[in-house]
Amino acid sequence: MSLDSITKSVDEAVSGFFEPIANWLVEVVFYATPVGGTDLPLIVAWLVVAGLVFTGWFGFVQVRKFRLAVDVVRGKYDEKGSAGEVNHFQALTAAVSGTVGLGNIAGVAVAVSIGGAGATFWMILCGLLGMATKFVEVTLGVKYREVHADGTVSGGPMHYLPKGLAERFGKNGKTLGKVLAVLASFMILFFGLFGGNLFQVNQSYAQLVSVTGGDEGLMGSSAGALFFGILVAALVGIVLLGGIRSIASVTSRLVPAMAGLYIAACLVVILVNVTALPAAISTIIEGAFNPQGVAGGVLGALIVGFKRAAFSNEAGLGSAPIAHSAVKTKHPASEGLVALLEPFIDTVVICTMTALTIVIADPASWAEARKPGATIEGVTITSDAFGTVMPWFPYVLTVAVMLFAISTVLTWGYYGLKAWTYLFGRSKASELTYKVIYTLFAVAGSLLTLQTLIDMADAVLFMLAVINIIGLYLLAPVVKRELNSFLEFVRARKAGEISDADEDEEPVKTTV
Repeated sequence: MSLDSITKSVDEAVSGFFEPIANWLVEVVFYATPVGGTDLPLIVAWLVVAGLVFTGWFGFVQVRKFRLAVDVVRGKYDEKGSAGEVNHFQALTAAVSGTVGLGNIAGVAVAVSIGGAGATFWMILCGLLGMATKFVEVTLGVKYREVHADGTVSGGPMHYLPKGLAERFGKNGKTLGKVLAVLASFMILFFGLFGGNLFQVNQSYAQLVSVTGGDEGLMGSSAGALFFGILVAALVGIVLLGGIRSIASVTSRLVPAMAGLYIAACLVVILVNVTALPAAISTIIEGAFNPQGVAGGVLGALIVGFKRAAFSNEAGLGSAPIAHSAVKTKHPASEGLVALLEPFIDTVVICTMTALTIVIADPASWAEARKPGATIEGVTITSDAFGTVMPWFPYVLTVAVMLFAISTVLTWGYYGLKAWTYLFGRSKASELTYKVIYTLFAVAGSLLTLQTLIDMADAVLFMLAVINIIGLYLLAPVVKRELNSFLEFVRARKAGEISDADEDEEPVKTTV
């Protein structure tokens, strides 16, 4: 029996078993209600409302403290003797690598096809709101992290939900927090294996096959798929064995490189068509408030934009605090401010650049995709937009997809590890078992599609948002105190009231 027939049999068997479960779960989690002639997924509304609430609660912190956030990333307010494993910049790039990916390339094309160019405006607005949510969850992630005796750090909703709720509400809060923490860990682990690993490898392999001659080309055979899977698994395994320091070391170089490469390509298309830029911006703004041919009109464009942004930057899902918790700092809110830059980079900058490129280039595939009943191939539209100026760009896009995919696999490998160790312990045997399983999933990603399990993984991850955001609401007063504490530290540092010697006096607290 050939490898192709084996993988096909496995795909069919898995799909046949899990499809009813996946369909039910997707219907529940992404339940949509008719609003103004279009459907509004309640989970998207849940995420957007959280962004609105936290934006108001913290007085537009994403606007007022944006410059301070940049200064913190630059190391201006680093503190000597701080517990943690990585600096602010490395923590940011590690977290960004988990969100910047295929959604920025293909997902945006889908958004402007379904919701028109105006969806871009609402996507940007949702990204700005998500900055406040990200600030809250990451501040809590650092506040309630565990610093182990060996200097490694564990954080995320599985830690701040039980600790924070116990601190605020006593015994009842502790019990509820523990239940929520276990559920959160299972959800993060499940998505990490299927959405953060298998899907990313599968899609990057598909793009590689498309530029190397298709199914009849160099990489189109089952042997090519196996080789690719083993290669990615080896790279991921080596980096994953090094922990967050190794991951952060790679992502701190990889993320700026891949983002720079992609943005540069967008700028080439925009500059070549610079005379069309004002008209493109006008089209986006007009389309936001007076869209043509979009189901549900303005509300339809708004929902599509919000949905794409919510799915892209993961604000409120509880995943990013895991990476940010490893930062070296004594003030949790300092990293919360750093984290609010994440949706800005992911959604406001990169997604907007993709949308502008498509609108300005106006490829034939985009016009075709906007016709009623048309099949939308997101990555094809984006690739065609670049191809109007750079016919060779599909090869560059392949490199970008590879970089996006590998960085995402690495980051979700770390997220999954923290969920795994919370559930099964931090022994060397436990950690090694997880890392072996995770690398094997990377190999499987090039051979299997397992679309049913990937759909389930998406639903499970967004179920986590329900649990996580309830916790964020209940613990928001804690975040406000932490923000005030950090702002007082900044004031004192600027006034010269705090010296390096003062910073060294505070001991590093560890928990086993």
